[in-house]
Amino acid sequence: MKANISTRLLQAFVALDELKHFTRAAERCHTSQSAFSVMIKKLEHAVGARLFERSTRKVTLTPEGELFAQVARNLIGEIDAAFDDMAEYVARRRGRVSIAALPSLAAKGLPAVIAQYRTLYPGVTVTLQDALSDQCLALLRQGKVDLVLTAPGASFAEFETSMLCSDPFYLVCRADHALARKRKVRVADLAGHPVIHLAKSSSVRQHVDLLLRGVDTAHAGFEVEHLATVAGLVEQGLGISLVPELTLFQFRQMGLVAVPLEAGEPMRPILIVKRRDQALSLAAQAMLALIEKHIRPASSLRRQELV
Repeated sequence: MKANISTRLLQAFVALDELKHFTRAAERCHTSQSAFSVMIKKLEHAVGARLFERSTRKVTLTPEGELFAQVARNLIGEIDAAFDDMAEYVARRRGRVSIAALPSLAAKGLPAVIAQYRTLYPGVTVTLQDALSDQCLALLRQGKVDLVLTAPGASFAEFETSMLCSDPFYLVCRADHALARKRKVRVADLAGHPVIHLAKSSSVRQHVDLLLRGVDTAHAGFEVEHLATVAGLVEQGLGISLVPELTLFQFRQMGLVAVPLEAGEPMRPILIVKRRDQALSLAAQAMLALIEKHIRPASSLRRQELV
């Protein structure tokens, strides 16, 4: 038989055990003596044993009451601890948030957000995984992360998505390149120039292919996995490249130049992706709010000396 015992009944038991007096125990529990007596009888019925010996002079525990006293205090302690834990989570003093993001976002933008989050909520554990879009979505699908920051590419039908920002593209080249002095370039200006590409699996490459559709560029012969490799190849004059603004930090300290594309050219959308079938925890909601507030491309759309 399952006992139907409320916390209020347990607290009434403990009050009577400590005070040994029905009237004073009833006052502690903010109830009348008659209602308090009913509560004790209800508890004894649920336990299936008499817990107190009553007389006109004193109230004492029965042997069964002695056994139940520790049980009651343990149960109250566990309930209080559970509610304290829940309060910690609600106040975002405890918890866990896990994010997966494209490497460019994981390296630039997110670290500052995570640092601010840690300052605000030092008790919450934050994890970050940098991966390409398909890997990020796989982690979300498996329930290993709460949020994904990525660019369109794969199918997002099973997820809930929202736009975080638009990431404009820049031409990156050496300072002595023919296009380096322009304030802005059109995609058509790249015709005939050798282009260094990222691998076809990257979201950047997929958007660059769309930008260059119909433009007769030359292939520099390189398709690489990492932006640092692109930067090194461009530095040596082996070609030019098109990259999003959020990745420009990878090209600094190399004496390169970044020239924005003309207004109206397609930009790379950056999406926030989460699971449809699972609400975000309060800790994850707080992280999402900071991400939405602080992660934005500079959007200056001006030529930059990347030194």
